[in-house]
Formats: sequence, C-alpha cells, structure tokens
Amino acid sequence: MEGEKMEKGRVCVTGGTGFLASWLIKRLLEDGYSVNATIRSSSDPKKNINHLTELPGASERLRVINADLDKPDSFNAAIEGCIGVFHVAHPMDFEGKETEETKINRSIRGTIGILQACLNSKTVKRVVYTSSASTVSFNDKGLNMVDESIWSDVDHIRRIFGGSGPASYAITKTLTEKAALEFAEKNGLDLVSIIPTWIHGPFVCPFMPGSVCSSMAMIIGHQDEFSIKYLYKTPFVHTDDVARAHIFLFEYPEAKGRYICSAVEVTIDKLAECLSARYPEYPIPTADSLKEMTGSEESGSLSSKKLLETGFEYKYSIEDMFDAAIQCCKQNGFL
Repeated sequence: MEGEKMEKGRVCVTGGTGFLASWLIKRLLEDGYSVNATIRSSSDPKKNINHLTELPGASERLRVINADLDKPDSFNAAIEGCIGVFHVAHPMDFEGKETEETKINRSIRGTIGILQACLNSKTVKRVVYTSSASTVSFNDKGLNMVDESIWSDVDHIRRIFGGSGPASYAITKTLTEKAALEFAEKNGLDLVSIIPTWIHGPFVCPFMPGSVCSSMAMIIGHQDEFSIKYLYKTPFVHTDDVARAHIFLFEYPEAKGRYICSAVEVTIDKLAECLSARYPEYPIPTADSLKEMTGSEESGSLSSKKLLETGFEYKYSIEDMFDAAIQCCKQNGFL
C-alpha cells in the first residue's frame, strides 16, 4: 500500500506491556516490523492490553504471546522464526517481597533461557538487551566521566542503599547484564546491550510509569521523591530516543558490546528553574530551596560518546520530555 514501509521481518519484544517495551513495539510497527510481544499470563480479568492491540499496524503485524521469566521455555514459541529479539522484560519487586537471591536467580535464569531460545531458533541475527544506568553508576572510583568499560560494584551498591528495592534492582540488573554478555560471547550469539538512563516522556501504557512518576515529582508535588539523594543530578533520555536507539543498534552492522543511552544531565535546582519558567501553573519548588542538595552527587556523568559515534542522534530535549509526559498524564487523568 502506498505510504507504508516495507515489511522488515518479525522480531520479539519481551515484557510487552511495560513502559519502554510498549513504546518500542509502537516504533517497530511504525518502522515496518512484525512483532511478537510477550506478556506474563494473568488471571486478572482487568489486565488490559488494548494499548498494544490498538496500536497502528497491530491488527496485521502484532502477536501477543504469554511467556514468563520463571519458565524460560515459555519464550520458545515467541522467538521461533524471529530475526531479532529485544529483551526488555525484568522482574520487578520494589516492595521487597522476594529475597535478593531469588530475584537475581530468576532474572539470570530467565535471560539465559531466552538467549538459548535465540540460539536454538537458527533465525535470530541479533539480540538487543535492555540494561540500566544502574549497571554503570555505582562504584567508589570517583570518576568524572563514566563509559561502557565501567561496571557498578555490587558491594558498593549495598553500602549505599542497604537492602532496599533500588539496591536489589541495581544488583540484579548488573549481574544479569554480565551473565548475558558472557553467555553470548561463549556461544557466538550476537548480542548488544543498551544502557538507558532515566527514561522520561510519552507513554502508551495505561499506567503512569515509575520513572515518569519520579521525574514528575516536582510537578505532582511529591517532595519525598525529589529529595532522595540519588536524584540530585539526573541523566535523562526521551522514551522515543531510547526506542529508536534499540532499533538503530539492532540494524547497525558494526554494533558490539554495551551502549550508554543518555541525552541530557540536569541538576535538580536547574531542573526546578526550567520547570517553573515553563509550567508556572504547577507548585514547583524554587531552585534556591533545592540548593542544599548540591553536595550529594554519587557518580560522574554518563558518556553517550560510543552511541553517538555510530551516527545515532538524539532528537529530544528535556523540555520535549516534560511536554510529552504532561500531555500523556493529562490524557490519562493522572494530572
């Protein structure tokens, strides 16, 4: 049909109902891919996947398939016949209902099972694994600039956060990414990992994503959110830039290893200044009231140099991220 992009083949996206995964699916469909989206089977009849099934192109090119990280074999059907896999799914348990060891084992076992299914398929050309800035941000080396050669130190994470949810998330992501890269290297599987920083901007999921909620703390008025130490200086990236980077790295022939994906870093007082000028209708704290937080930096700036050297370009500014997030929150009745 005139105006439609050429069919590019079928890919699999794990964790399909989530914030980033659902936007990535939207982007892939727009770019001409057919998509197998995996979701956890749920007995909850209210579990709504309309935000996936109603995407443009979904009726023709989207299949939604039940799979669970606890049962790695359940991904075989979703991966069979695919040319690529975007492994975005990650077990989330910020309430701390499970032990750290349980979460680590489930995440690594599930990821290795998915990678094994990619090998077995004989059709998957590349896997793009979604990591997290928490895998590079936490160590005691005192670096001014952090690149892909740096790994977070698990003991250092425990010292900073204790046994909290953020600690176990950062530790699990770090150990899972290491395990994925080691498995791929050992078995000759083409895998690249993308390390997004704080993802902010538009969303198609029917809930307010956690990172958007935290980013919007000053606008919503959640003082406890923006006064946390590790939000002092935040590296942001727009939802669509992260999704575009995933697809770019899947298609870029020379892609190898890890890629930090971070568009802009801003201190909390500068962010307050920017937001109060742009959105005077919201009760944003003054920059002066936040100045006392300026001593709490945890790590150096995250460098996107490796990603930018491939020719990838970020499209969106911090203002674009907030404009889009506010619009989505209003449309969904969150603001």
